[in-house]
Amino acid sequence: MFDLKTHLRSLVEAHGPSGHEGPIRDVLREAWADLVDSTETDRLGSFIGIKRATQPLDPSRRILLAAHMDEIGMLVSGIVDGFLTIRRISGVDHRLMPTQEVIVHGREPLTGFVASVPPHLLSEEDRKRYPVWNELLVDVGLPPQELEKRVRVGDLVTVSAPLVDLLNNRVAGKAMDDRACVAIMTATLHELRMMRHSWDVYAAATVQEENGLYGAATSAAHVQPDLAIALDVGFAKQPNVDTDAELNGGPQIGIGPNFHDKLVDRLRATAAKLEIKLQDDPLPGHSGTDAWSIQVANEGIPTALLSLPLRNMHSPNETADLRDIQRTARLLAHFIAGLDDTTLTELAYD
Repeated sequence: MFDLKTHLRSLVEAHGPSGHEGPIRDVLREAWADLVDSTETDRLGSFIGIKRATQPLDPSRRILLAAHMDEIGMLVSGIVDGFLTIRRISGVDHRLMPTQEVIVHGREPLTGFVASVPPHLLSEEDRKRYPVWNELLVDVGLPPQELEKRVRVGDLVTVSAPLVDLLNNRVAGKAMDDRACVAIMTATLHELRMMRHSWDVYAAATVQEENGLYGAATSAAHVQPDLAIALDVGFAKQPNVDTDAELNGGPQIGIGPNFHDKLVDRLRATAAKLEIKLQDDPLPGHSGTDAWSIQVANEGIPTALLSLPLRNMHSPNETADLRDIQRTARLLAHFIAGLDDTTLTELAYD
């Protein structure tokens, strides 16, 4: 029986910043082995599981599900007096870094902490600001000569944060953006095992979203889908965050020029039949998601976006509700099962 939380844990506790997603591919290669008919890896490194239609059309049709598997991360920029200087690869909030436990991926993984200057020694001005990147140092406890043997400039640095069980079906951890949505794809594939569907399903765990939406572009070119649904995280309500989206309120659905309005309407209709609540997510410009690259790939791909409400985004304690993951997977599976030989005609613009 599929254990969603165990699978999610295996994803978020693995380490794979943008451009270095190999460990996540390994997790998915095993997790999807019995769920898909075949797998492919495109030239940029996105991992794609292919589930063939149970009642194929002629010509065949393809839907692409895309969720990025890269996480925000850092790399070693220098070695100074037994400490490591670091720079972010993408997305890391420097305000959160002092005293964080990290893993330095040197010749072997090394546990360390981001050093913190004691408050007693800070000037009055320094107490009023956050350290900037060139002031952050990682200490792994090794003497300088030994450190230089084990670590090189360019080695990766990631936050060490296990998945934490919270109350009320909620979990927190690093890299929920966007591996919680990769878990949605896995759950969708499990749902589809018990359903008939006429379209081929391509589930793409894309790379390098955090530094440019690159994997989505190459995956769309590789798959050449007829339709696409991107999966990402959205802002959930918490103090000082301006949003109406609630945890356990159902998936958010993107509204705006990045999204095909007829495809959005069809997703809404499916959700209504299943009594799954959707939360509107108005995005009048760049969505900042894989949908942005997919929409204009090839000759243009009708694209929609479903987002998982998330608190504390881009932190080591990103918080999601497992029920939202389950509902989104159920919605996707039933939507896919409803695709037929008339779908593209119905979605076509006049």
